[in-house]
Amino acid sequence: MKGFKRVVVLIEIAAFVVLALGANTFADASGLKVKEGEVAPDFTLSDQSGEAVRLAAFRGQWVVLYFYPKDDTPGCTKEACSFRDNMVSIQQLDAKVLGVSVDSVASHKKFAEKHHLNFQILSDDRHVVTSAYGALTSFMGMKLARRSTVIIDPEGVIQKLFSSVDPEDHALEIHKTLVALKRK
Repeated sequence: MKGFKRVVVLIEIAAFVVLALGANTFADASGLKVKEGEVAPDFTLSDQSGEAVRLAAFRGQWVVLYFYPKDDTPGCTKEACSFRDNMVSIQQLDAKVLGVSVDSVASHKKFAEKHHLNFQILSDDRHVVTSAYGALTSFMGMKLARRSTVIIDPEGVIQKLFSSVDPEDHALEIHKTLVALKRK
């Protein structure tokens, strides 16, 4: 168990370092990028129940697409629980929250049940979406999603990128940003 905890801490440190180097553009090693003002790349991934979720199905409402490194790690759990605890206020802004990591559907199911998550978390175990959004990173030979968030407007256009995220307060930051974006 001590070895596992060390790996978890190393993953969290790596995610922090990757985020600290980020800017307002996400880029992976292949050079793929998403930028504010561009149409968000569409995708279909399975959620924690194995149901197919397509981004385009949420046209007409705001989407908070947040990427996180690993199910059930300290920072990722804080972030997911923060979204869970603030879900009503986010939904009142006509926004849908979707979490994405490279963990399996089975891992997501266990994570969602354990923490009573009230939103969908999507499995990108083939790294297609994390790569397309520039959120894919490597640490000690493992592929992970780096902690980052994309806010997509009802027309499917990326309005805000977050490459530096405090997992504990991120849901509140998202709420404030959504309020400001909707006032535009």
